[in-house]
Amino acid sequence: MGRSTGLAGPAGAVTDTDRAAEDPVDEVVGRVRGALEEVFAAVAVTGSDTGALLTDVSASGRAPVAADLAALRPGLRARLAAHPLVSGVGFVAAPGLLTDVPGWLEWWQRGPGGAVRPLLLDLDPEHSAYSDYTHWDWYTLPRETGRRAVAGPYVDYLCSDEYSLTLSAPVDLGGRFVGVAAADVYLRHFEAAVLPVLQRLPAPARLVNARGRVAASTDPAHLAGSLTKGPDFAAVLAGPPTEHRADGLRLRPCGGTPLVLVTADGD
Repeated sequence: MGRSTGLAGPAGAVTDTDRAAEDPVDEVVGRVRGALEEVFAAVAVTGSDTGALLTDVSASGRAPVAADLAALRPGLRARLAAHPLVSGVGFVAAPGLLTDVPGWLEWWQRGPGGAVRPLLLDLDPEHSAYSDYTHWDWYTLPRETGRRAVAGPYVDYLCSDEYSLTLSAPVDLGGRFVGVAAADVYLRHFEAAVLPVLQRLPAPARLVNARGRVAASTDPAHLAGSLTKGPDFAAVLAGPPTEHRADGLRLRPCGGTPLVLVTADGD
């Protein structure tokens, strides 16, 4: 998987001259935003396609079944091909949405050799320890907040056994939550994209999600995957995208994405 393709922002690649003139914190924010927005673009299209599909099924006068979601597969495979950071992508149905199964993941992912393949899971609660996916952050955060979210890093035992981030967004139908569109990013690929700019900061820094989970770090006291205690990061993300200061820390939301850049307050 390529590590840099697609990471430039909408205006194009950042040149060495631009980088030298750019504030280091702004550079971190820009790199994180570019990396995550690439993945959220895949999530957004998946959510839109799912909503349109479910609307068509409802208009036909019947409730959806798992087989209906097969219509999403060409788009999911295309998204995996188009977005190098994305290792898996799909739609996760809310329990009760489909009339023939208690739960369903219409999920496609890139295998170890690069081949694109479906994720096949036994979601029967009598057989599978992973049948109830509704407690995972990538599901609960969009359901509870109505906003997109970054969950992890965590070991993704459900899909890949890889240390991963999952980016997700709610899918609604007529104002009713019906599940989440989501995409996985292996942590090693995300770190390869953002650590070079984090390392340019003059002090140790870390990127945390709404629950304080560290997604990338140059701070040996806060390693990737650890849980950071302290300020209310969710409140920081819900507020204006400006710098906050609390508990001796500088907190900078990363350009509308669900991560906060945390550094020591040196003033």
